[in-house]
Amino acid sequence: MTRVTPGIWTHPGQHSPIWPGRNYPLGATWAEEATNFAVYAPAATGVSVCLFDEHGGEKRHALTEQSLGIWHGAIPGVAVGTHYGYRVDGPWLPSAGLRFNPAKLLLDPCARAIAGSVTHDPAIYAHLLESPEQINDADSAPYVPRSVVVHDDFDWGDDEPLRRRWRDSVIYEMHVKGMTALHDRVPEELRGTYAGLATPAVTDYLRDLGVTAVELLPIHQFVSEPRLMEEGRVNYWGYNSIGFFAPHNAYSSSGDSGEQVTEFKAMVKAFHDAGLEVILDVVYNHTAEGGAQGPSLSFRGLDDKGVYHRVRPEPDEDGSPAGFDDTYWDVTGCGNTVDASNPQVLRLILDSLRYWVTEMHVDGFRFDLASALTRVRQEVNMDCHLLTAIGQDPVLRHVKLIAEPWDASMDGYRVGEFPPPWVEWNDQYRDTIRDFWRGHTSGIRTVATRLAGSSDLYADDGRSPYSTVNFVTAHDGFTLRDLVSYDDKHNEDNGEDNRDGTTNNRSWNHGVEGETAEADIVSLRRRQAANLMATLCLSNGVPMLTAGDERGRTQGGNNNAYSQDDETSWIDWRADNAWLDVYEVTKAALRLRREHPALRQRHWFEGRPAIEDGPKDLAWLHPSGREMTGDDWFDESLAVVGMFVSGAPLRSPGPRGEQQVDSSFMIWLNASADPVDLVLPENAWVQAGEVVLSTDPDHGPGFPVKAGDTLELAARAVLVLRQT
Repeated sequence: MTRVTPGIWTHPGQHSPIWPGRNYPLGATWAEEATNFAVYAPAATGVSVCLFDEHGGEKRHALTEQSLGIWHGAIPGVAVGTHYGYRVDGPWLPSAGLRFNPAKLLLDPCARAIAGSVTHDPAIYAHLLESPEQINDADSAPYVPRSVVVHDDFDWGDDEPLRRRWRDSVIYEMHVKGMTALHDRVPEELRGTYAGLATPAVTDYLRDLGVTAVELLPIHQFVSEPRLMEEGRVNYWGYNSIGFFAPHNAYSSSGDSGEQVTEFKAMVKAFHDAGLEVILDVVYNHTAEGGAQGPSLSFRGLDDKGVYHRVRPEPDEDGSPAGFDDTYWDVTGCGNTVDASNPQVLRLILDSLRYWVTEMHVDGFRFDLASALTRVRQEVNMDCHLLTAIGQDPVLRHVKLIAEPWDASMDGYRVGEFPPPWVEWNDQYRDTIRDFWRGHTSGIRTVATRLAGSSDLYADDGRSPYSTVNFVTAHDGFTLRDLVSYDDKHNEDNGEDNRDGTTNNRSWNHGVEGETAEADIVSLRRRQAANLMATLCLSNGVPMLTAGDERGRTQGGNNNAYSQDDETSWIDWRADNAWLDVYEVTKAALRLRREHPALRQRHWFEGRPAIEDGPKDLAWLHPSGREMTGDDWFDESLAVVGMFVSGAPLRSPGPRGEQQVDSSFMIWLNASADPVDLVLPENAWVQAGEVVLSTDPDHGPGFPVKAGDTLELAARAVLVLRQT
């Protein structure tokens, strides 16, 4: 090879005529006459578009135009499905954040599809592994994925965003592959794919269960970390993005040369046809390039200094600003932190979000480690440009926005602080409810607050109870079955000597570690799992279920199965291994929630009548039948609580301002080890009722009750009574 001006590696005669093109939109924009390429690389001295034929032959086209830091040009005759990448030349000065190396084939950050994957080889690094300050001239093209030119004219028909209200939403967190990899009612060739999720076996199941939205673990194109590749393992969860516009190609049943775009759209349309919203778990806080010694796959070779946060050096002794420090600043735990305060990075994120809404028709996003994205000069700032821009954007401000309100740092924990219209994962709900049902609470003060919507976190700034996304499990941590079956994590299969994963599980094995044939323990575990699910589904706020929990999915005690792309993580659909009693309780609880607006209210409870001489909208009851007193709230031995929710009338008006009337409910939770006698209160508003949901084997649905009755509630059980 020879090196020619402006510094692009080339073979003689490989350059072809290229038109000036335009600097927008970023990415590859196909047209019959010519395909426009535009990529941001402000400090580069030369950029070439590299086109690959079906045999892998490479042809390079040097871009001659640059405006506003964007290199651009239009190439005639480029076919849809063509694989391409960029080679970028410029200064090699890692200490200044300049890591240009034209020997590295780079992905287009705005590629709509990506083909192939990374093969771990020294050539994927811009530097020499043994000498990081020296440039690595080895060609990376044989070992890295390639961008794909896409032109998709998918027929959406009359598909529109569902725009379901938050208070009517129930989220189901799932993994694209894990949901159907073992599903016997999904065609074998579609298992583990977008097309597999679009089958009636999945959509009918979810609709029948009662969920309203799926939250897909990351589907942006991702790659595995070098350490995992060296060990022969993969990043299964996908929190290692490298393409913010491209649906992950390994989840496509129809190939990876652009077909995944059409297949993804068909999946979204199938979910919408079933009345299910699609929410994407998005990872903008870091990229798959890792720390400063990581591979050069895209951003690092285009604008390393602008994309990633750096450590801020201390000022010089005289107070003047210190020089540049190329040490990556990491509050994600993944080696780098994307600098969303950089205008071009902000544009990239916003363009990506709008693309998924307008072109791919998704209904919302859950932002992984959202606090990292709010950093301005490394300080968390809820007035940052990203949150402000999203809140003002005419497209994005109307979709569902969920924050994981923390990052990997101490000061990044910001539960309750994200501004409207954001809602948040509420880990305080998770911890409180787990502790309650395992008998580790000091009374029920905090439990009551979580059941009623966590007003301590969200009421002070005018937000509503739906601002809390309640969950007891998520992809990260124990499954529900493991939560009631293990005291300790068992992550040996992850290859890290069981050092990975949290030790703060707030779990309880009920006497035996792991699976057991002891009938009494199995029965208690299943009841406890049902208790947790019933509590979650009937709490005020937005419930989020983790896929398979309703069936008793187990990971064998692994609470960090991020690299387990096998039966450990996949849902087992066999009926003989399912906890179908837990499924039935979950389904019944979600049906009650759906049918009764009293159980999914928009306004905060006030603890006083909604109308003159009416019942309190919410009352907390002692097992003796009286309302809780001040002493009761500070009784640390109390593990039983009654929650009376009035439906006569609701505080929230109907769609035309009319007064809404619903049934009233009494929800009893007994987390103690002993049965308890409940005295059902006598009052002027509720005289009689019936059991509509129960984990007490002696009082099933339909069991009649009346005011003044004394009812024995079994140990560790839930009982829901409805006024008749």
